[in-house]
Amino acid sequence: MPQAVKILRTRQTDGISLIMYAMFTVGVAVWLAYGIMLASPSIIAANFVTFCLASTILMLKAKAVFAPPQSIAQGATAATSAPIA
Repeated sequence: MPQAVKILRTRQTDGISLIMYAMFTVGVAVWLAYGIMLASPSIIAANFVTFCLASTILMLKAKAVFAPPQSIAQGATAATSAPIA
């Protein structure tokens, strides 16, 4: 929970691995399915909350990994696009 809150506040996902979080989210989804099959409210509730937080973090991490790179100097395009006289 603390990691999810920090990531949701800062939107910084540099410290986590996309593959690890994908595997973790799939594992939690399997546990959630298991709890549904057993009709166990405690397993369902715990894994539903965990799945919601983990999938949110996974989406933010995937967005950060697959987003197009931003330029280093955002204001540099205006200065460098003028013709040289």
